[in-house]
Amino acid sequence: MFLAGMFSWWYGEGLVLRAKLFKDRLKLSADFFSIGLLISTLFEPFRQISADGIDGPINIQIQSFFDRLLSRFIGAFMRIIMIFAGIIVMFLQALFGCLVILFWLILPLLPVAGLIATTIGLAL
Repeated sequence: MFLAGMFSWWYGEGLVLRAKLFKDRLKLSADFFSIGLLISTLFEPFRQISADGIDGPINIQIQSFFDRLLSRFIGAFMRIIMIFAGIIVMFLQALFGCLVILFWLILPLLPVAGLIATTIGLAL
């Protein structure tokens, strides 16, 4: 009865909790890297404070325009790097999470496999 209860929890509630933990870690990583926000603000200026609304001679306005343009390129470059880093981290977490869940499913069967291997003489 005890063994049946253990298997019931392991493949029932335990597996659901493991999958929820996996999903929560992916959500936490997506929130940490803010991939959606980075994509929506991809070409916004990067840490630009005073380049908006410059009035004055045409050379000052042109300089301000190129300052904003350069700031947008720097911002896009930095955001693309962060997006790729977030995607790589989330991919590795998903791969590791799938391996953990697969190991979770196989782990209770390993003692039986070890007993069978020992019985037929395959144990090292």
